[in-house]
Amino acid sequence: MKFAVNYSTSHFGDDPDRIVAYARHAEACGFEGLYLPEHLVLYPGARLHNVEVPPSLPFLDPLETLAYVAAATERLLLGTGVLLLPYRHPVVLAKQLATIDVLSKGRMRLLTVGLGTLPEEATATNVAFRARGRRADEAIDVLRLLWAGGEEGVSFRGEFFSFDNLVQFPKPYQSTTLPIHVGGSSQAAARRVGLRGDGYFAGGMVVPQERAAQWELARSTAKDAGRDPDGLEYTRWGGIDMTDERLEAFAAQGVTRVVVSATASGPNEQHDELSRFAERFVLEHP
Repeated sequence: MKFAVNYSTSHFGDDPDRIVAYARHAEACGFEGLYLPEHLVLYPGARLHNVEVPPSLPFLDPLETLAYVAAATERLLLGTGVLLLPYRHPVVLAKQLATIDVLSKGRMRLLTVGLGTLPEEATATNVAFRARGRRADEAIDVLRLLWAGGEEGVSFRGEFFSFDNLVQFPKPYQSTTLPIHVGGSSQAAARRVGLRGDGYFAGGMVVPQERAAQWELARSTAKDAGRDPDGLEYTRWGGIDMTDERLEAFAAQGVTRVVVSATASGPNEQHDELSRFAERFVLEHP
């Protein structure tokens, strides 16, 4: 089992020293990686996870922040949970991700993409909300095509993106691709995992039976597509106060990574929470 931490600037603030201290402490505790969420815009009355939130919540750009964290850490993997893929142009995004991966020497490896649930974000970026799933599928294909392409160039013809003979360097660090995990809580997300993803970061509030069905759908879709379902990683959110029984249940469900977040308000208390969790689980499950 792998363990990573989440840092939400909307809850913990956007102070750069605090972010770096959190990341360094997580690294010292033995956590695998750090995840950051994304929201491009908010507005009066916006609801996240069915709760109305102040529009002034600070959401730092996750990629810019992860690059900053990479410069202050040594081995911590960098992740998004989730990057709103439909609202980013994949040609630009491919360059950004490869750059972070090269400069961090191969640590941009926990990328998780999703569709987003706020129609206003789609409107603000001139994206049709109902088409964002198809747009995300194309974007994944474009990312992989550009990373794998050689000096002869690659071409693409799609509903949303088209280009001819593009060459993009550098490639990801010592590789021609990056893992792309898919986040979500729907059957469509599970199918996207099976068809295009390297892993599933299950989110949302669903009953255990539905969660299990989604994971099975991801695996069966991968198998039907000629992909190895056992090669898919399975990431779940966990509580900082997770019990041994909960972790054992996750393992029985095929979960390969658990992401937790501190809940205390103060930095010192948050670090203590991470330390206690690491002592119980991270150091026992290398």
